Amino acid sequence: MPEISRFFGIIVTMYFADHPPPHFHVRYGNRKGRFSIDEPRMLEGDLGPRAQRMVVEWAGQHLEDLRKDWELARSRKPLAPIAPLE
Repeated sequence: MPEISRFFGIIVTMYFADHPPPHFHVRYGNRKGRFSIDEPRMLEGDLGPRAQRMVVEWAGQHLEDLRKDWELARSRKPLAPIAPLE
């Protein structure tokens, strides 16, 4: 599962050829979450509220990059790194 970004201990990844709807995965310590791309929000997982807010803020800043990586992943092509949240 390719890593596309990392910030404040949060690791953002996408699976190749993953199922719709467009989404990405997050790990933060031993917690995980799956987030929607089109409307950034956590779909499932156990991330705390602070980590969720940071991920949603980051995703909102990088919607086009996330959409492009989603299409690349669905095509099993190398993903582009995305800048971290600052």
